[in-house]
Amino acid sequence: MSWYSLLQHDHIYTFLLLFVRLSTLFVFLPFFNHMSVSPQIKAAFAFYLTLVLYPIVPVTPEPNSLSLFFAAILSEMVMGLIAGVVLNIVFGMLAYAGEHIAFVMGFSLARVVDPQTQIQSPLVSQFLLLFAMVILLAFNGHYMILTWMAEAVKSAPLGGFVLQQEMFDYIINAMGHLFVMGLSIAFPIIALSLLSDIIFGMLMKTMPQFNLLVVGFPIKIMIALTVWLTVLGAMMMIFKEEFIAAINVLMQWL
Repeated sequence: MSWYSLLQHDHIYTFLLLFVRLSTLFVFLPFFNHMSVSPQIKAAFAFYLTLVLYPIVPVTPEPNSLSLFFAAILSEMVMGLIAGVVLNIVFGMLAYAGEHIAFVMGFSLARVVDPQTQIQSPLVSQFLLLFAMVILLAFNGHYMILTWMAEAVKSAPLGGFVLQQEMFDYIINAMGHLFVMGLSIAFPIIALSLLSDIIFGMLMKTMPQFNLLVVGFPIKIMIALTVWLTVLGAMMMIFKEEFIAAINVLMQWL
């Protein structure tokens, strides 16, 4: 392939669509879209990957009208949005579990502004999400995302992504699965916290002088923290399994 052939309209159009696809994926996919990474670095990385992956991309013919050109760009944006929703649902499970854990520990008011979503969330949810990001790097989840990007470039034609009914069905089911798995992750802490409330209620009936505010709350926090540290590894194993399952679903859609 000569340098002159790369300056033809079809090659320029293919390069532009590939850059739009990778840029959109960096906007929506977890880890790569984190707000701590500057937009300039994201754009530079997207441009670098475009140069690396361009040789394996089939040349896409230039459209005949401007409306088809914008429709192709919109198709690439929708593809990135759908992929981002599928993977971010997995992180939403941990955030939802953190809401329940913070509630039973009495940390509901201990909230900070999430730099990613710009909304207030409990400290427990922030810890779980940051810890999950570290685990994601530990089992090479970011490489899985990059591998899926490369497969998407080779398999899915540029500008030809079409929404299908199975995608909507999966996202709807995944949203319901989010609440189920979130409660399952937080269940050990919720269950033992409920058991401790029953015990404290029995103690207050037998010993009215028992001060629940002074003694009970620190004990509940200690029990919750102990159980949390005990099951933290299991939480991350569930996160890893759900993340790999989401990647496999995205692979099947190509």
